[in-house]
Amino acid sequence: MMFPMLRALVEAVLHSSRKERFPEILLIDKPKGITSFDVIRILKQKHGSLKTGHARNLKIGHAGTLDPLATGLLIVGIGEGTKRMNEFLKLPKSYKAHIVLGIKTDTGDMEGKVIEKKAVRSIDEGAVRKVLSLMLGKLLLPVPVYSAVKRGGVPLYKRARRGEKVVPPIKEMEIKEIKLLDVVREKERVVLLVEMAVGSGTYVRSVAEEIGRRLGVPAVVGELRRTKIGTFDVHAAKRLEDI
Repeated sequence: MMFPMLRALVEAVLHSSRKERFPEILLIDKPKGITSFDVIRILKQKHGSLKTGHARNLKIGHAGTLDPLATGLLIVGIGEGTKRMNEFLKLPKSYKAHIVLGIKTDTGDMEGKVIEKKAVRSIDEGAVRKVLSLMLGKLLLPVPVYSAVKRGGVPLYKRARRGEKVVPPIKEMEIKEIKLLDVVREKERVVLLVEMAVGSGTYVRSVAEEIGRRLGVPAVVGELRRTKIGTFDVHAAKRLEDI
């Protein structure tokens, strides 16, 4: 069954009267609540509606998965453009993240099962800035259990969903830039608004948990928006319904 949000997006795209040819490279501003694969499916249906139903044979792919929770820039290759996806995967990426202090979940974001809670009513902003500055460069961090990283040919998230005990592998990740934009104090938790540029293969959920660990509190990603991939900017991207 198709979720209402996804159904609405499909209908909006299929009924649009935009130009009848896709470029080889599309910059999409992915909305919250759908997967990167959903974006591909919507674009295939759009192409099929314009090209009398040949969407099934269309080559289409993306460079860098965004979780359903996340919004922002997704580079999509169509036809010959799919050959450039590996090139884009290697580019650094920039994000704006809301990092929630005081909560730990099994997924590393607010959509997972809460496995630890700790009241955090205040935080020393100076201490936060120092922690962020010391995290610049390459770090060895555990990969999120709910990720597509494979062990024994099986994605970790599938093992976790089956109830298997998963020990996440340690991976080198890189933080090129990181800046504290604001601190929002709520009743029993604090939210850090952070902007960061990271190397290819870096998980923001892993970075968020490491920030919490260094501050002595649990932490998860509350909101996430990808703003750049290399020199490609989300401001140049299109909404699905506008294509």
